[in-house]
Amino acid sequence: MPELPEVETTRFGLEPHVRNHTIQHIIVRQPSLRWPIPNYLADKYTGSTVTAIRRRGKYLLFETRLNDEQNATLLVHLGMSGSLRIVDQCQQPRKHDHVDFILDNQTILRFHDPRRFGCILECPDQEPDTHVLLKDLGPEPLGDEFTGAYLHQRSRNRSLSIKNFIMDSHIVVGLGNIYATESLHLAGIHPLRAAGRISRKRYEVLVPHAKRVIENAIALGGTTLRDFVNSKGNPGYFQQQLRVYGRDKQPCLNCSTPIRKITQNQRSSWYCPNCQH
Repeated sequence: MPELPEVETTRFGLEPHVRNHTIQHIIVRQPSLRWPIPNYLADKYTGSTVTAIRRRGKYLLFETRLNDEQNATLLVHLGMSGSLRIVDQCQQPRKHDHVDFILDNQTILRFHDPRRFGCILECPDQEPDTHVLLKDLGPEPLGDEFTGAYLHQRSRNRSLSIKNFIMDSHIVVGLGNIYATESLHLAGIHPLRAAGRISRKRYEVLVPHAKRVIENAIALGGTTLRDFVNSKGNPGYFQQQLRVYGRDKQPCLNCSTPIRKITQNQRSSWYCPNCQH
């Protein structure tokens, strides 16, 4: 699944091609995504201008100015294997290319989603962050609100494992399986340790590592594990930097102890039994 760094990479790549450009036409080939695409979307947003693209968690928010000078926001999620790419108007759609936004710069913003777990919805309110999919999200991992003190306070009396705790989007957005695994290894924290039994001091070690992991992943264009590609169709390269994720039985890069693989909440997890406790 595209994680926060992949979504941020997509946002950054799309912005210069989309911002301040007008949507001349919208083609919806397959409206049945995770939630149905609103049947009025094509008519309403044809002729609108994209004024900004921002990200909240794993959601992309396309802020637009409509023909009647009203502001409106489209909310896009890439699902399990979706992508948004800029393509030439002469490029024929492939299988699973479900939606085209034809722009006034002779390009197409194309939404591709083989599993159809993504979504394209409208934020009906003037404040997009009040949308039902966004309003209960935790802080951004690179924001000032995400601190060791914050995690320590939220974790009190929680028996949930630390890995599942920091993967909860209500606690912090964007620390998916890959980045949670890597962050815990760098901080020396065992993924099965109860979140409520970790000291504030150890949380204050964890948070800078988590921020650094996310920053590095964004700088390298995300992680390619299955079929994620960015807005230009290129893969991310953070996979080459992974220290424990997917490295079962390989030597720890710190101490050479073989990495172990376990299952947590039906997800694979990797850790060093010597470095993490």
